[in-house]
Amino acid sequence: MSAASTTSATVPVAPPSAAQKAISNRSLPWFMSAPAILLCSVMLLVPLLLTVLLSFNAFDADTGPKAGTFTLEHYRAVLTDPYYYEIFWRTFWISGLVTLICIVVGTPEAYILNRMRKPWRSIMLLVVLAPLMISVVVRAFGWSMLLGPEGLINGALSAFGIGPFKMLYTETAIVIALVHVMLPFMVIPVWTSLQKIDPGVVNAALSLNASPTTALRRIVLPQIMPGMLSGSLIVFGLSASSFAIPGLLGGRRLKMMATLIYDEYLHELNWPLGAAIALLLLLANLAIMLGWNRMIERRYKKALG
Repeated sequence: MSAASTTSATVPVAPPSAAQKAISNRSLPWFMSAPAILLCSVMLLVPLLLTVLLSFNAFDADTGPKAGTFTLEHYRAVLTDPYYYEIFWRTFWISGLVTLICIVVGTPEAYILNRMRKPWRSIMLLVVLAPLMISVVVRAFGWSMLLGPEGLINGALSAFGIGPFKMLYTETAIVIALVHVMLPFMVIPVWTSLQKIDPGVVNAALSLNASPTTALRRIVLPQIMPGMLSGSLIVFGLSASSFAIPGLLGGRRLKMMATLIYDEYLHELNWPLGAAIALLLLLANLAIMLGWNRMIERRYKKALG
């Protein structure tokens, strides 16, 4: 073996410097999240960009959308027509009411679930999650059978000489079905927040002669606000964009934004107008949800000092 080869073999490799380690540590998360970023870009951002471009395309009733010809007419038509304002208002007040009912019903339900012991907690959790295992369309058809003129509810009321009432194809039917569908999305985030609360804090408040109501209001409620916020944002967003339930329980006359977009795309074949309505719904949804998020976060920080 030559002296040169012996020398090269015994030369130690210099360890990476602190700067190289810092660069490696900073780049590692980007490399790990690159597949998810690529998938999100392909599946979400690209279709959204194409929808934005489509919303500015001119439309001709005989030939359809005109690619390469851009106009603001579709946005002007939506923003100046009271017909669309009425549908926007109906969509958002129904979504807000569904969110409020889910908060009122879901928060105590999550609290009871958190207080349960095994095996009842697992059974109750299964009851909460079971509706998610059934298709929304199937549940909507089930509610249409219950709320119809000859349905179970009107049949039970008629046995007492009450009714029948018109419940199907009304806002009430949509609200009832949406609450049934969206309630698990409120219960689970609140239950997750409740699990993070140290029971010793509540017990300490009770040992200092605080009433259970005061401990619930001053200790538990402020700490579950993030869960309530997450649940309310999920419920409101999903309710505002819901299609199957308003379409099946609202009928053709009682339109919400999702059913209106569906009609513009598949019945009127006015794809640019449907895309414009969809983007306006997205922007309005984001504005309402961001405002609600900001307000709840301020109250949360104020409550915790």
